[in-house]
Amino acid sequence: MSNDPTATPAPQPDPGRDRWRATTRAKAVGSTPERRAQFATSSGIEIADLYTPADIAGLDEDHDLGRPGEYPFTRGVQPTMYRGRFWTMRQYAGFATAAETNERFRYLLAQGQTGLSVAFDLPTQMGYDSDAPEAEGEVGRVGVPVCSLADMEALFAGIPLGEVSTSMTINATAAIVLALYVAAAEKQGVPRGRVAGTTQNDILKEYIARGTYIFPPRPSMRLVTDIFEFSARELPRWNTISISGYHMREAGATAAQELAFTMADAIAYVEAAVARGLDVDAFAGRLSFFFAAWSELFEEVAKFRAARRTWARLMHDRFGARDPRSMMCRFHVQTAGSSLTAQSIDNNVVRTTVQALAAVLGGAQSLHTNSRDEALALPTAEAARLALRTQQILAHEAGVTETPDPLAGSYYVETLTDQLEAAARELLDEIDALGGTLAAIECGFQQRQIQESAYQVQRAIEDGSQVVVGVNRFRDEDHRTAALQRIDPNGERRQVDGVRRVRAERDPVAWEAALRRVGDCARGDENLMPALIEAVSAYATVGEISDRLRAAWGEHRELVTV
Repeated sequence: MSNDPTATPAPQPDPGRDRWRATTRAKAVGSTPERRAQFATSSGIEIADLYTPADIAGLDEDHDLGRPGEYPFTRGVQPTMYRGRFWTMRQYAGFATAAETNERFRYLLAQGQTGLSVAFDLPTQMGYDSDAPEAEGEVGRVGVPVCSLADMEALFAGIPLGEVSTSMTINATAAIVLALYVAAAEKQGVPRGRVAGTTQNDILKEYIARGTYIFPPRPSMRLVTDIFEFSARELPRWNTISISGYHMREAGATAAQELAFTMADAIAYVEAAVARGLDVDAFAGRLSFFFAAWSELFEEVAKFRAARRTWARLMHDRFGARDPRSMMCRFHVQTAGSSLTAQSIDNNVVRTTVQALAAVLGGAQSLHTNSRDEALALPTAEAARLALRTQQILAHEAGVTETPDPLAGSYYVETLTDQLEAAARELLDEIDALGGTLAAIECGFQQRQIQESAYQVQRAIEDGSQVVVGVNRFRDEDHRTAALQRIDPNGERRQVDGVRRVRAERDPVAWEAALRRVGDCARGDENLMPALIEAVSAYATVGEISDRLRAAWGEHRELVTV
C-alpha cells in the first residue's frame, strides 16, 4: 500500500476476470455490442465492465471504513443509524406571507414531518424590506417574507420552538434572521439552550454559484464566524452553518466537484474561526453540510460515504481535532431541483424517489424531497404531501433502514468511494496551490469548473447522448398539468402594510439606539450577534439593519472580465 493515507488502493491483478473478458464477455459483445464505447459517471470516472474483490484488495477495513459511529465515519456518523431513529424529514416551505407559510408548516407537521425548513423570499435574502423599491414584484414569490420580529412570530405561531428544530436557508442575512429566531423563541419563553436548528450561513458558495450576496467576502466571513463564536457560548444545540454543495451541483458541478468545492469552503470557514481564536473542538461539532442527491444512484451513495471520510481526515490531520464530533460530516440532503422537468411532471416523482433512496443509502441525517410540480411553481399542499410520503415509504416499507451502510463491501461502491475521494483531493490540492478558497473564488477557478461541466451536460442532452425521459426521448404527447400553487396577489399589499405598521408602533428611541449600536459594532471588532438580537427585539427590520451594515462595509460587486 501507498504511504499516503488518502491514496486510492490500486486494483490487483485478477486472472479470473481476465479469462472472463477473453471468453464469455468477448462472445457476448461479439453478438450484442455494448450501448457505448465507454461508460462513465457524471464525474467522468470510468465504470468498469466488472468489479471483483481485486478492485478493493488494498482496502484497509479499519483505516478506510471503520465501523458506524467511529472514525473515519465512512459507514455513518451514528452507531445504529436508522435502527435508532430515522433521518429528520424536513420539507422546505415558504411562500406568500408568514401567516400562510405557518399554515403550511402546521399541515406538514400534522402529516408526519419531523422538522421545519424555511424558504425565504428574495428580498429577505438580499436585505430588503417588503416595501423597498427593489422588492416590488418579488415579495413572497420564492419564499416567505420576514422583515421584522412580528413576521417571525407569525411564522411560528402555535409551533413550540423549544421542541421543533428549524433549518433556515439564508446566507447574506443569516445573522439577522438567526437573531430574529432567537428573539422569537425568547418571546415564547424558550431559553437559548433549547433552541435547535440550522442557519445555512454559507456565504462562499453565493460568490461561486448562487449570487445572493450583499457584502464583500471578508466582512461576510466575519458574520459567519460571529455566529460560530456566539453559538458556541449561547446556542449549544444550533448548527451554525450548513456548508452547501447543493447549489454548486444545481449550477452544473459534477459529484466530484460538489464534494471538493464544499470541502474547500469548509476548510476556509474552519481557518477563519481558528484565526479568530476559537478552539477547533469548541465549534466544529456544530458544523453541518448540505448536499444534492441526483439520480445516478451508486455515484451518489459513494459521494456521501467519501464526504464523511474526507471530512474526518481533514479535521484530524489538517486541523488537529480530537473530539470525534468535530470529525463527523453530518449532512442534510435535498433531491435535485434542476433534474425536475416541466414536461410530464409525474416522471419527477420517480426521479425524486431514486434520489431520496441514494440519500438514505448514503446515510443522510435529514432529507427534503422535491415535489413533482416544482419545475412549474411552488408546490401545492397535495404535491408536498406526496413528496413527504415518499420519505415515509422509504423509512417504513423499503427495508433499506434496517442496517447501517447496507452497500458497504460492494466492489463497485467501495471503488467509487475511493475514486471520488481521490478526485476531490486533486481539486483541493489545486485550490491550495492557488492560495486557498477565497483566492480561488477571486480568480474564478470554481466558477469556471462548474460552467464547463454544465456546458458539457447541456451538449449531451441536446445531442441525445444523455437521455432525459419525457424531454429528449419518450415524450408524452397527451398529458395534462395538475392545478398549480397560486400566490395571492393581495399578499404583497398585506405584507407591506404589516411592515409599515411595525414601524409606526415601535419605540423610536429604543429602535434608534439599537441600530446605532449595530453600526458601531460593524465598524469595530465586537461580535455582532448581541447587537443584532437587541435591534430585532426593538423591531428594527431586516432592511434597516442591512442598510447599517452596507454603510459600514459597502456592497460586493462581481468582477466581470471580458
